[in-house]
Amino acid sequence: MGSEDHVAQQEALVEVEEQGESSTPYYLAKFKLYETRSNFYMVGRDKSKRLWRVLKIDRSEPSELVVCEDPTVYSLRECCVLLRRIHEGNRCTGGLKFVTTCYGIVGFIKFLGPYYILLITERRKVGMICGHAIYAISRSKMIPIPHSTMRSSMDNSKNENRYKKLLCTVDITKDFFFSYSYQVMHSLQKNLSSGEMGMMSYDTMFVWNGFLTWEIRNNLGNTLWTVALVHGFFRQVKFSKSGRSFIVTLIARRSRHYAGTRFLKRGVNKKGRAANDVETEQIVFEESPGGRASAISSVVQIRGSIPLFWSQATSRLNIKPDIILSYEDPNYEATQLHFQNLVARYGNPIIILNLIKKQEKKPRESILHAEFVKAVAFINSGLTKENRLKFQTLDLHRIFRLKGTKVFMLLNKVAANALDQTGFFHCQDLPYVKSGGSFNWSSLDAEHGNDPNDTSDFQAAKPSSLQSGVLRTNCIDCLDRTNVAQYAYGFVALGHQLHALGITDASEIDVDDPLAYKLMGLYEAMGDTLSLQYGGSAAHNKIFSERRGQWKAATQSQEFIRTLQRYLSNAYMDAMKQDAINLFLGHFQPEVGRPALWELDSGQHHNIGSLSPSFSEDIARSMLRRSLSDGNIIFQSSTPLALTPSDVRSEGNSDHPLPDIAVDNMGLSESQPIISTSERDMTLPSETGIAHSRYDPSMSARQLFMDIPEGQSLGGGYFSEPEDECDSSDIVDLDGISSSGNSFEEETFDRSSLVSSPSASSYGHALKDVAVEGRVHGGHNSPEYSDKFVQWVEHGSTWMH
Repeated sequence: MGSEDHVAQQEALVEVEEQGESSTPYYLAKFKLYETRSNFYMVGRDKSKRLWRVLKIDRSEPSELVVCEDPTVYSLRECCVLLRRIHEGNRCTGGLKFVTTCYGIVGFIKFLGPYYILLITERRKVGMICGHAIYAISRSKMIPIPHSTMRSSMDNSKNENRYKKLLCTVDITKDFFFSYSYQVMHSLQKNLSSGEMGMMSYDTMFVWNGFLTWEIRNNLGNTLWTVALVHGFFRQVKFSKSGRSFIVTLIARRSRHYAGTRFLKRGVNKKGRAANDVETEQIVFEESPGGRASAISSVVQIRGSIPLFWSQATSRLNIKPDIILSYEDPNYEATQLHFQNLVARYGNPIIILNLIKKQEKKPRESILHAEFVKAVAFINSGLTKENRLKFQTLDLHRIFRLKGTKVFMLLNKVAANALDQTGFFHCQDLPYVKSGGSFNWSSLDAEHGNDPNDTSDFQAAKPSSLQSGVLRTNCIDCLDRTNVAQYAYGFVALGHQLHALGITDASEIDVDDPLAYKLMGLYEAMGDTLSLQYGGSAAHNKIFSERRGQWKAATQSQEFIRTLQRYLSNAYMDAMKQDAINLFLGHFQPEVGRPALWELDSGQHHNIGSLSPSFSEDIARSMLRRSLSDGNIIFQSSTPLALTPSDVRSEGNSDHPLPDIAVDNMGLSESQPIISTSERDMTLPSETGIAHSRYDPSMSARQLFMDIPEGQSLGGGYFSEPEDECDSSDIVDLDGISSSGNSFEEETFDRSSLVSSPSASSYGHALKDVAVEGRVHGGHNSPEYSDKFVQWVEHGSTWMH
């Protein structure tokens, strides 16, 4: 279809579409991309089809990004007139041509040649949260920006094409999700409790395309054209209990900080960011006849690698490489930073459920266990008793071997105890506005068509209960055992949530209730997804399988296949996956004349290039703010979370109890690119403009649309010391309890009767369809593998067909 026919078809719909009434706030949800020889024109509209905006991208610059936004808000008729005039002004060079329909910009990226724009060309709705649609990506497209006549020989170089293929291995059509109107990167409690008004949050730890969108967001000062992608898991299902149906939404948000693959990202980095850091939220609500929820509940728990400096070397000969524990941090400063961040995000108490082995013939996990206990005891020695970390250890492998599936009874008791301490979020009267049943979310501000001072349609949420504190679960990989424990916590929480919503009379659900098995399937699906992302295979679900009564031989066969897939992925694929993640997140930025990404070891990525002092000093405060306030649980505190630890302590705030730690002036957040292969210093955008980028917000419409013939006008307008330093009353060993007696039914779980573990001093110092190319270890290219082999290793499908 030609451009004139396309515009004519648009104009034919004007009379019908202009009669539509808007029932949702103003955000752009659908876009059409057009091109001339010199520019791209992106036309976006809101959901009601009443408000239209135009973005122009210059195609005459071979290596720079020049983006201009028309400040005018058009009607459909006015927008059609504008496009027709642009077409008339470019007839001599081919006119205006329609390129594609899209649903948001994922970002812009530059390798060695031109800039590319990443677009969502197909989407699918995966759920609704209180009337707000959540989407996943079905298809995407990467389009070079400069016109073909402006491109250099570098554009089709071998390395340029390799970088493009590498980026496409981060398949955004799998396990990424977004929303135009709901801050899906935040918990329900934060969204409902926060009174702040602002744009969609991109600088939080759970948004993965912050780097890709940084230039356009910084230039335009809004997020109308981009979508914030969250990586992890999203699933929404309908369950029933006592003749009443309700919706359970399970969300897993993977942190972009210290992100990567199993053996290449272990433990914690110097900024307190843990590997495999995932926040899990379970939302429950009952649909009313009108399709909207009158009450809703949510609970949050987290998982993350043991926050110590430790590693394992990838090996093709050893399926279980040795654990290497580093003692470079004798005062556990990074560990303290990690838990300090958790307190700032979730409040107190922080409950640690440690599932690793304590005793082994050949010490591996037990080395980490002893050091973790020592670290927690060291941190607790500087905290008041009420603010200490609550450490509980349970050797899940040993207990399952001795007790079988009755291990769930112990896990349920541990979960119930943790839930009693943290509570959960419950809101009985949701704040709906107007007839559409939409929340007045903080993301919908004046930039999106709402007056932030106008609260006539908004009624603040009045939650019946809030969650304060969080349960943090870990094993070695934070995949298999951790997922079993997280299911137990979700199962116990579900009983309390249903009771709070009035669906059940009691707050407990029988372990043999069909609902327990349905929820188990939901957590099993989440575990498989997270395990594929970090570990390279689906999760080991031996405990779940035996709980269902699955044939033992079939379970063993399945476990063997998944072990093999995980080993092959870790040994042969992880290096390339890590390179792709570093490229996507902006941790590595290619540059002509500098070593290519695949020529470096993974450890070198963070040692090449550095931010200039001027850049680091100016962003340190904002980076620190993000690191201390990225979290999603709002808890009561009179002190803003943006304050540094020393600020909080100096003001006598007990909600931030962890001791002061020296903060690197480079900032605590990895939200900005930290790798540059250039030797030149980076400078602030505000001082010299963004590298390869220009924007003039003061451009007039005539300057913006130079393609329009002269004489034609445009319409439209327009955040006390402990008693004993070695006191370990908050470090609890649950194995002693679980191994006493013959059954869990006979055991009690009263905190006052728990047996304390030995004091710390006794532990001593002990994009897809891309052929695989790249390296396994630094600097060495691996042979290319067949597509079927790669698909089998990465996704667990049958190899032979």
